[in-house]
Amino acid sequence: MVYDLLLVAYLVGVVAGLWLVFRKAGVAGWKAVVPVYNVVVWIKVCGKSRWWYLYFLVPAINVFTFLLLVVETAKVFRRYSFWEQTFAVIFPWIYLPLLGGLKTTQYHDPVAEPPARVSEARDWLDAIVFAVVAAVIIRGNIFELYQIPSSSMEKSLLVGDHLLVSKVAYGPRVAMTPLSVPLVHNVVPGLNVKSYWDFLQLPYHRYWGLGSVERYDAVVFNFPAGDTLLSGSLDGKIPYYDAVRMCGRDSVWSGRAVLTFGEEKVPCGEVIVRPVDKRENYIKRCIGLPGEDLQLIDQVVHINSQPIATPRDAQCWYAVRFREGFNPTKLLDKLGVSGEDMQNAANYWSSRGYAVLPLTQQMAAKLEKNSAVLEVKKVPDGQYGVGTLFGYPTMPADGLYGGADSLGWTLDNFGPLHIPAAGEVLQLTPQNLAFYSRVIVAYEGNSLRVENGNIYVNGEPTTTYKVKQNYYWMMGDNRHGSQDSRYWGFVPEDHVVGKAKWVLFSRDKDHRRIRWNRVLKSASAW
Repeated sequence: MVYDLLLVAYLVGVVAGLWLVFRKAGVAGWKAVVPVYNVVVWIKVCGKSRWWYLYFLVPAINVFTFLLLVVETAKVFRRYSFWEQTFAVIFPWIYLPLLGGLKTTQYHDPVAEPPARVSEARDWLDAIVFAVVAAVIIRGNIFELYQIPSSSMEKSLLVGDHLLVSKVAYGPRVAMTPLSVPLVHNVVPGLNVKSYWDFLQLPYHRYWGLGSVERYDAVVFNFPAGDTLLSGSLDGKIPYYDAVRMCGRDSVWSGRAVLTFGEEKVPCGEVIVRPVDKRENYIKRCIGLPGEDLQLIDQVVHINSQPIATPRDAQCWYAVRFREGFNPTKLLDKLGVSGEDMQNAANYWSSRGYAVLPLTQQMAAKLEKNSAVLEVKKVPDGQYGVGTLFGYPTMPADGLYGGADSLGWTLDNFGPLHIPAAGEVLQLTPQNLAFYSRVIVAYEGNSLRVENGNIYVNGEPTTTYKVKQNYYWMMGDNRHGSQDSRYWGFVPEDHVVGKAKWVLFSRDKDHRRIRWNRVLKSASAW
């Protein structure tokens, strides 16, 4: 409610300020109230050309134009102070009423009087401040550019894709950590220090958007399990909960814990706690919506007991046997398998005669038709250790959400599990509490304990819990190569950043060339 009042105050302040400014310029004040027409009059008052009308019609550019017009308004009142113009850009709903209301300010026709000249240094300073303020507004409220860093969404979205992520699709989210270095997420590049001051935290609020999260949307969100992590030597990206599971809490908090990644041993380092909007950005596809029951049966997602379609370019792991002595590098490269995936599979085809590769159904079908390929077999549950292929039982999955692996659930056979919705009442039992404990404690700020089989929320015994916000189930299109909700659970509504709309640019790092066929491609699953 407070944020909506602030938005109303912003709009009313700008219009009221223009009313007063117009009157001082000899224009009827009521013209400031008429949408579109008020912009036409404002441009004329500032002595600008008709091109400015077109600038206001271009999304994002119109934000720059609006702020620049505020500065031009200050200039026609001969207000040239750097600090005053900076204040005008940041707080136009306060500045315009003051400019038009003070008796000491006087309008000067820009056509009759030449503009004041300023130094080149001042020109640059004005441009930098103006650009930063405008960019912060656009990045926080309209759109942001995002680069795909990993293969978890392949082959729908590829490593090297640069996406336009819409903030207005679901509504702009108010910055919960407002004191931070502009245009930097959580770490200042090159200095390896945090970019924000978290002593001031604002409550979650989202302004009106064009819609809500829908199934199959490619959604950018703050990593839910990234609330607590470890610095280590991997730039603060070691999940704290993974380290505790592997090394034990006491070892992690003492600073003695060391994680092993292949042949690399990584000390966990210090514990880092991040606010919601400063956690790492992830991108996955929304598969389950609030209030739905989700289950995976042999890789097929079922919602409310009904199967749903799998994204066309989703991939999973296949074991491929090649003819003896055949080098599949050229074949796989032509098929679209990345160099990294081929490198990971190289040991298998050299020592065992088969390769384990992430493939779409279409890619697997093409391989089956190739004379150099003897057999193509889907890898169950993405487990391809020794003795897991060609008739042998699979290894159980490890580290699934809520201890799901202890229930016999796997990456391909997961659930059933209910996705919480705002306002609904969950029935809590000792059996399902592991799946909803983070909802109750980490995401909604309650205390939780279990004593003698009884559940206590905020110190009160209970068997129910009323959910405060919506939750979503996110999965990568690379179904066997994605750290997603199957590992870390639900995505709260307040973690949602925006919707990936289009691929603006894409570069293939293997061949060092632009993928022209992906430019302006939709981020949709279809």
